[in-house]
Amino acid sequence: MASAARANALPWLAASVVVIALDQWSKAWVLAALPEYTAVPVIDGFWNWYRTYNTGAAFSFLADAGGWQKWFFMALASAICALMGWMLARTPRRDWRQALPLALVIGGAIGNVIDRVVHGHVVDFIQWHAGSFYWPAFNIADCAVVGGAIGIALSGLSGGKPQRKAG
Repeated sequence: MASAARANALPWLAASVVVIALDQWSKAWVLAALPEYTAVPVIDGFWNWYRTYNTGAAFSFLADAGGWQKWFFMALASAICALMGWMLARTPRRDWRQALPLALVIGGAIGNVIDRVVHGHVVDFIQWHAGSFYWPAFNIADCAVVGGAIGIALSGLSGGKPQRKAG
């Protein structure tokens, strides 16, 4: 039992692979099937497919920076993935509350890095809106990064320890 307690969470990287596969599959579909910069309603008045591109980061941060930002964001994502991988190696395998969020961030970061390498920008296609307010378009990788970051924050707020039932 002691060796099982020491088993690290690196097998959770399988979740990263799933995120990468879903992200790249969805982007291949978008590039093959959706017109550029044209809203295709999924739920009228709330959700569109909308193929667009982002050379920056979240909310198009640094999108017009002249090209250097591509390399900056790729280096930043690589450093974050290395840090999260190191954290996974030190997380007990059974601690899914810490392992899953780390794996989601890794998968999402790699999904967007693949876009930067292959296309020179990130392919975004999910657009939510209410009335005339439009949330910036995003993709599956972005969902994984945000979900993982929320999970990491929640894990940190709970002290990073699995909750035990009193009794």
